[in-house]
Amino acid sequence: MNDFETLTPRKIVEELDRFIIGQTKAKKAVAIALRNRIRRMKLAPEDREEIAPKNILMIGPTGVGKTEIARRLAKLCNAPFVKVEATKYTEVGYVGRDVESMIRDLMAAGYRMVMEELREEVLNTAEQKVTERILDALLPGMQSQIQSENVITPNPTREWLKGQLVRGELDDREIEIEVTSQNGGALEIFAGQPFEDLESTFSGIAGLFGGKGKKKRRMKIREARNVLLQEESEKLIDKDKAAELARERVEQNGIIFVDEIDKIASRSGQTSSIDVSREGVQRDILPIVEGSKVSTKYGIVDTTHILFIAAGAFTVSKPTDLIPELQGRFPIRVELDSLNAADFEKILIEPENSLIRQYTQLLETESVKLTFTPQAIHELAVICEQANKQTENIGARRLHTIMEHLLEDISFYASEKKGETVTIDEAFVAERFKGIFERPDLAKFIL
Repeated sequence: MNDFETLTPRKIVEELDRFIIGQTKAKKAVAIALRNRIRRMKLAPEDREEIAPKNILMIGPTGVGKTEIARRLAKLCNAPFVKVEATKYTEVGYVGRDVESMIRDLMAAGYRMVMEELREEVLNTAEQKVTERILDALLPGMQSQIQSENVITPNPTREWLKGQLVRGELDDREIEIEVTSQNGGALEIFAGQPFEDLESTFSGIAGLFGGKGKKKRRMKIREARNVLLQEESEKLIDKDKAAELARERVEQNGIIFVDEIDKIASRSGQTSSIDVSREGVQRDILPIVEGSKVSTKYGIVDTTHILFIAAGAFTVSKPTDLIPELQGRFPIRVELDSLNAADFEKILIEPENSLIRQYTQLLETESVKLTFTPQAIHELAVICEQANKQTENIGARRLHTIMEHLLEDISFYASEKKGETVTIDEAFVAERFKGIFERPDLAKFIL
């Protein structure tokens, strides 16, 4: 909680600035929402239950950072997070995939997160057990210690092998180990499974009759260590405790990002079977956002305090085209700005995971050094803005296309350019994109 408390709204925005350029209004909105969660946890339990999260609706074109803001926010506060597409609930029949599946997906993400943390806690004990099991495979029938006249002394051969094993000197030696088969969890597959997962359910029925079993596998010690470490860690973790911790974290800190919510809005002045279907999906999503109890494989999850962040471009429909009840559940609305050349220039160089840095690192693995002049970076940003205007506006995603086209030949021949330094200047950029914008059809095809 102490680390959590240091996340003031200003600090949250600063952290988001490390990865996302601009969009200050959206960053402030999510920062306040997260801070209110921290404030709520300091209240008495009876008061805490009365305060619901203020869900957020982000409005803006694709590629401007909506998903990234939500994902980075969840990572910042170590919260379970899933992204779902609202349109997938309309794909089959009147209502497609069961809308409650978003909660099951979130619970599964929370459970995996907790299990990873608990594995870290038991790692040392699990590693010791793995070492002993590998030694048993190397020296079958020999005990770890020799008992003689009520005096227990270490087995010298085993201790010698153990030293080699710890130092990694035996990693390439093959051994035969006995591992648990994967049929054990078959009984769980019926709990809280959505309809579309029936195929996987039936495929696991065979496990009902086989149960957990052991099978022998032959592999190198390097591989065996990983397999056995997973198995021993699982034995040391209390699964009920993990499920309880995950459920609490999901209910109190979980974040669900619902993308393309504008695609399920009924367009103003239109009435059709498609619009009826869209409204049906909205009404199915409504109780999840309002707060309901959903059955999952890990127990019943209360969705009352899960934070929902919805997003859409709303180019055809408007936020007011959503049903009033759903609109009321997203009281905070922020509009994200379209990106211009200045934004693209910052995106290329400022974030910690900037595209320039990514491509430079990739080519360094081939001993090719890339350098970009400021003029070249500016020209790339201008080209990206122009491409978005002449073709479909896909925001910052256009930069990936631009960079791939720019560095295509360098990447192809990188293995033949070991030790070289390649400077990307304005002339290089101009040559690579020469004539593309003179032919609109060519620009659409290439960029």
